[in-house]
Amino acid sequence: MALGRAFIVTGLIGSALAGTAVAQQIPPRVDSAKSAPACSAARNPVVAEGERQLAIVPRLGPAHVTPASKQSAYLMVYFKDDTHSLYFATSRDGHAFTDVNAGRPILSGRSIADQKGVRDPHIMRGPDGAFYMAMTDLHVFGQRDCVRTTQWERPEQDYGWGNNRNMLLMKSVDLLHWTLAKVDVSRLFPAYSQAGNAWAPETIYNPRTRRMMVYFTTRIRNGPNFMVSSEANAAFTTLTTTPRKILDYPRPQVNTIDADITLIGGKYRMFYVAHEKPGSIRQAMSNQIDRGYVYDARKIDPETVAAEAPNLWRRHGTNTWVLMYDVFGVTPNNMGFAETTDFVSFRNIGRFNDPGSPMKATNFVQPKHGAVMAVTPEEASRLERYFGVPR
Repeated sequence: MALGRAFIVTGLIGSALAGTAVAQQIPPRVDSAKSAPACSAARNPVVAEGERQLAIVPRLGPAHVTPASKQSAYLMVYFKDDTHSLYFATSRDGHAFTDVNAGRPILSGRSIADQKGVRDPHIMRGPDGAFYMAMTDLHVFGQRDCVRTTQWERPEQDYGWGNNRNMLLMKSVDLLHWTLAKVDVSRLFPAYSQAGNAWAPETIYNPRTRRMMVYFTTRIRNGPNFMVSSEANAAFTTLTTTPRKILDYPRPQVNTIDADITLIGGKYRMFYVAHEKPGSIRQAMSNQIDRGYVYDARKIDPETVAAEAPNLWRRHGTNTWVLMYDVFGVTPNNMGFAETTDFVSFRNIGRFNDPGSPMKATNFVQPKHGAVMAVTPEEASRLERYFGVPR
């Protein structure tokens, strides 16, 4: 079976290491649409020469399992439209978040992605103690920013808005050093040879298969978007099973995107986006991780404008869950939040830095499509020390 491509770069932009190959590596493809653009003036780089970044490495040491009782802090991963790069922010109380690099990227999309940009990052801790991160390989302003000569990687009339091929899979044992693989679903699976996209990948542990399940949004050519799941290999460098649809929406012509699945009380709760008018967040529930989700017509988010990218996380030591989402229907965009204890009623607690909202972004603005994971205070401090930004 062919694998996703794996690459090595250093933790400091401007240095170089020789790349290594994964067994049965897919040969690089050549895309005329991605030839170097002829720009009249070079754009400013996303990160400065020599600026510290997360380190991409060929292999990892052993992971260590940390009890959930010690995971009282929070790590938020997000991206920004202006850089199409990755960011981390930490919090000790789940209300005030501080970017670990003072609002600068901690991993440049230009350094790791075929399209020179990343979107939709998701992060989680596996039962093995390792950390798993997944992102979309896509730059929606690639032509404007002189990293692509065409508006999209492939013609929009054939493959739709924002078409892309790769998802990025990353794994770490310390949050600082990560393996990286580019996974092209259209080349791995014949049934998806005409896939128009691979958006917003997320990961959850599947106890039935004892593997990490990766679920994401796709479509066939320029058709409606739908959500599928596949199993990853142990190294988290490729997908091993043909993606399978995980939700049957009652109106197949409606785009359904951005699934976020959490196991709560023996049931799997999926929050996702249905592109009704306006786009809103819905909920579905199943006894099985990858099928059998029951449609619920109720709109969940409290917004009156379009929202996407739901992500559910629990406040440490409580029965309160926070539903976070990207409010892209406002200018400038912001993250919105609602709390629930019963998954029936959701209390609006506002957006970052709104008057009266307890949610604060202390040193950054306009985060997009974020995800929050529980970490220990020591793990949060390690990231903060690495980037050298005082709290």
